[in-house]
Amino acid sequence: MKFLEYTPLDRINDFLSELNLGERTIKGRLEAYSCKHTGTDKKLSLSLENEILDYLGKSSDTDSSSPVEFLLSRSSRKTLIYLVLTLCHMYPDYDLSAVKAHQFLTEESWDTFKQIFDTNMLEASKEWIEAYGGSSLLETIYKPLDEVVKLSECEIYSYNPDSDADPFLEKGAIWSFSFFFYNRKLKRVVSSSFCCLSNLVADGFAADNLCYEEDGEIFDNMDI
Repeated sequence: MKFLEYTPLDRINDFLSELNLGERTIKGRLEAYSCKHTGTDKKLSLSLENEILDYLGKSSDTDSSSPVEFLLSRSSRKTLIYLVLTLCHMYPDYDLSAVKAHQFLTEESWDTFKQIFDTNMLEASKEWIEAYGGSSLLETIYKPLDEVVKLSECEIYSYNPDSDADPFLEKGAIWSFSFFFYNRKLKRVVSSSFCCLSNLVADGFAADNLCYEEDGEIFDNMDI
């Protein structure tokens, strides 16, 4: 996957890099990729494909919620692999199984994304208007998204893993949501991830660390 430099996304990413709202901080980022193998992508792609085929060969699950039916389609497997590769580039230290990833990926619509965004990003949107005026934050996001991946032709996926297996979550996270916008024809993906962190938890964590360090200094100066 090749990271695509796209200036209109930079201003949004700068604004959402660490938006402090008092007791909470909102973070978000949008990244564009072309589905072109770079570096170790080819090897990882083959490994993911073999993992899926191995799973299909062993699976006897007839449950309608099973990923088997979806994964039987080569084009569906290819889409899944592109999304997993995107995650791997975003979070290189995160070990992700393709089959497991499928269980957390759900095909969505722009309206679903808009509803979740409007609900969770209300305060951030107000801050955006105060800072820049003009178009809303969502409208500002929509334009470069549409330019990169043509939203009317996109497949949109939400990614909702278990909390203990979520690369987007940080300490003190209150909520997070992540979407992928994939244009099969253009072979491009835009990832979007947003989370809200409690500053109270973060401050408590920092205070605990400080107390620990001070205690350590006291003991260091004691003759035992």
